[in-house]
Amino acid sequence: MVTDAGLSSEFHLDSAGTSSEETGNPPHPGTREILAKYHIPATGLVARQITQADFINADYIICMDSMNYKNLLRLAGPEYQAKVHPVFELIPGKEMRDIPDPWYTHRFQDTYDSLALALPTWFNYLTK
Repeated sequence: MVTDAGLSSEFHLDSAGTSSEETGNPPHPGTREILAKYHIPATGLVARQITQADFINADYIICMDSMNYKNLLRLAGPEYQAKVHPVFELIPGKEMRDIPDPWYTHRFQDTYDSLALALPTWFNYLTK
């Protein structure tokens, strides 16, 4: 969406986990399959753990589930908690809905579909 809108120079997008378990690994094969299906490049992607610098530098930290939301609030400390948001926060009636982790569910299409529902709302919010 950012690239298609010609706004790549206005946004820095990144992904990080709250766990170090997968640090350094490429995306799961199921994720790579979904990314390829939708022509989303995965070249050079590797897992990393969120850092204190992320809380300092990011304007928004959007998380996919309530467990990570709680972990991120704890990691953020009081000064950065306002930057942490559930992915469905902007969608009335779905504010605290979770996106189940496809690592466990193996439902990679469901994860993509959930993000495809939530992220355009964030994009619209952030570009106003």
